Amino acid sequence: MKKQIKYTDEPIGELRIVKDFLPPPQKLALKEDNIKVTISLSKSSIEFFKDIAKKQATPYQKMIRNILDFYAIHYQQTAILGEHMKNSSNSR
Repeated sequence: MKKQIKYTDEPIGELRIVKDFLPPPQKLALKEDNIKVTISLSKSSIEFFKDIAKKQATPYQKMIRNILDFYAIHYQQTAILGEHMKNSSNSR
């Protein structure tokens, strides 16, 4: 059983206003430009994505696009970090 919290009627203390840091809703739904390409993928890969997409009720093409985006972002960041580390060691 969870320990119950006992609240008391005590002063809260000094309050401060925190600047709103959340973006407006229209900035949350960014539409990135897509480029149509033709690519040949293995039958087993397409079957895998179609099966998973069906279970998740999402288009399999979107899943493939997302995994390619994640891959690209990861290696772009890795390259940037590697270049930064290389430049830092050269400046010593």
